[in-house]
Amino acid sequence: MSKFMDVHHGMQGITADQLKEAHRRDLAIEAEEGVHFEQAWADPKSGTVYCLSDAPSADAVKRVHAQAGHPVTEVHEVSLRVT
Repeated sequence: MSKFMDVHHGMQGITADQLKEAHRRDLAIEAEEGVHFEQAWADPKSGTVYCLSDAPSADAVKRVHAQAGHPVTEVHEVSLRVT
């Protein structure tokens, strides 16, 4: 499993409740692709949403998001981490 950060654009004005619902939809189906979404962040002003996940591939992340109703084209593997 690898760690991925995906980026959604065009979600201006997203609220905390809408972000929670989108994340809930991902969690409901993530196991079908072997993905686990850890967290999601949003900047409502710019309309950018970020999701962090563990997944077997970027394509698996894309498939879950598409099936959940919020497709994404930008998925980055993040293999280097500092804390």
